[in-house]
Amino acid sequence: MRPATSTSNYNVYYYAAAWLVAITATLGSLFYSEVRNFIPCNLCWYQRILMYPLAIILGLAMYYNEYSIKKYILALSFIGWFIALYHVLLQKIPAMKALEPCKQGIPCSMDYVNYFGFITIPIMSLTAFTLIILLVWRIKK
Repeated sequence: MRPATSTSNYNVYYYAAAWLVAITATLGSLFYSEVRNFIPCNLCWYQRILMYPLAIILGLAMYYNEYSIKKYILALSFIGWFIALYHVLLQKIPAMKALEPCKQGIPCSMDYVNYFGFITIPIMSLTAFTLIILLVWRIKK
């Protein structure tokens, strides 16, 4: 007979999955800027500023078995999610270009990549923040 498992035993898996998403997003952004030489726009920088600490915080939380940081992870993730959503809307809705914050340098509406005709870097960022939010939201005390 298998021992009963509580939902809190799954917390480590949710944090590990969220950490994997954050690490993948961090390494992906570094790949695009350092290997492919894509210069990040202002909104990309803000999303990075919010994603990079998530990779560190989630990794440390797992290492030290500290799972009471849910509200901090969610705070960073929600702010990043809204910035990423705004960035996606800038790229996908032509009327939004009038509200573009990037007036000098790299325009935020520029598509460096466009996989399958719709997957851009901001959509990848929005997906990563969404996955982190959903995974961390599942964590029980």
